[in-house]
Amino acid sequence: MGRVPLVLLTTVGARTRRERTSVLGGFEEPDGAWLVVGSKGGSATHPAWFINLAKSPDNVWLEVGNRKFKVRPELLKGDQYEAAYRRVVEDSRQYAGYRKVTDREIPLVRLRAG
Repeated sequence: MGRVPLVLLTTVGARTRRERTSVLGGFEEPDGAWLVVGSKGGSATHPAWFINLAKSPDNVWLEVGNRKFKVRPELLKGDQYEAAYRRVVEDSRQYAGYRKVTDREIPLVRLRAG
């Protein structure tokens, strides 16, 4: 995805309880955490991986390159959300337009190892 690395996010299905893996653009933060964006191309609904993550936050893994590790998700809000979204848009301009085509707040999730 341009200069944005692709990561694999594995969650547990909200209904099926089966592992589901999604390919997403990942934005590494200076402290080693990663940001993922629930944009779904500006769709009116949240992506399935976000619903799964919200229903089962203790069962989330991130794969970056050849490393796979358990992560703790944190849904960003307020000033943290706005600052992080600006950074995401700096790295990948396509995310700027998604907020303009949907009425929902596009989730921005910080993933920390642990």
